[in-house]
Amino acid sequence: MSLAIFDLDNTLLADDSDYLWGQFLVDKGIVDADYYAQENDRFYQEYKEGNLDIIEFLTFSLKPLANNSLKDLHHWREQFIEEVIRPILLAPAQELIKQHKQRGNVILVITATNSFVTEPIVKLYGIDNLIATTPEFIDNQYTGKVAGTPCFQDGKVTRLKQWLQETGHTLSNSWFYSDSHNDLPLLNQVDFPVAVNPDEALQQYASDHHWPIISLREQQCPMQHLENK
Repeated sequence: MSLAIFDLDNTLLADDSDYLWGQFLVDKGIVDADYYAQENDRFYQEYKEGNLDIIEFLTFSLKPLANNSLKDLHHWREQFIEEVIRPILLAPAQELIKQHKQRGNVILVITATNSFVTEPIVKLYGIDNLIATTPEFIDNQYTGKVAGTPCFQDGKVTRLKQWLQETGHTLSNSWFYSDSHNDLPLLNQVDFPVAVNPDEALQQYASDHHWPIISLREQQCPMQHLENK
């Protein structure tokens, strides 16, 4: 069985769940509004520019997990999923996932956004396999630190290789769909890289390397890149 690997934010979703979770915390008055909104915007801009310090960002973004009870966190997450995430699910993405499943492919989401935020999101797409940045969890509470390698840039390759060893899957005839130049390390590992609504840097790279470039924002998504693969 071949792997069909998907990035999450701005690939399967019409926005960035990590950034939106931060804005949700601001809107609900859970964090200091001015400071958190300013830093959230700064980190998101640095991510798009390709110069994000992932450890600095995670120190910032995982702090609310450590500062609040599990009960409150799960309640807020349910609200977040219903109010913010469901409206940005993409029907063409669901269709693409369905087509890969019909081919017998194993579906995997790999994302830099932490697993607390992303686990319920991938389940909305009917996906069981997730590799995400893992918040450290000790004695039934989050510590605000990261467990293991952050799932970002080269870290996605590291985390995927660990998962392959654990599961016995391989990258033979594998796919990876992403919108971001930050994912070039992993895009260059698979047999069939696909740029999805790509940022400017990935658009140029994909064009230069003759990779398929598709949109999952349109009502009818072109699936020709699946033919004869």
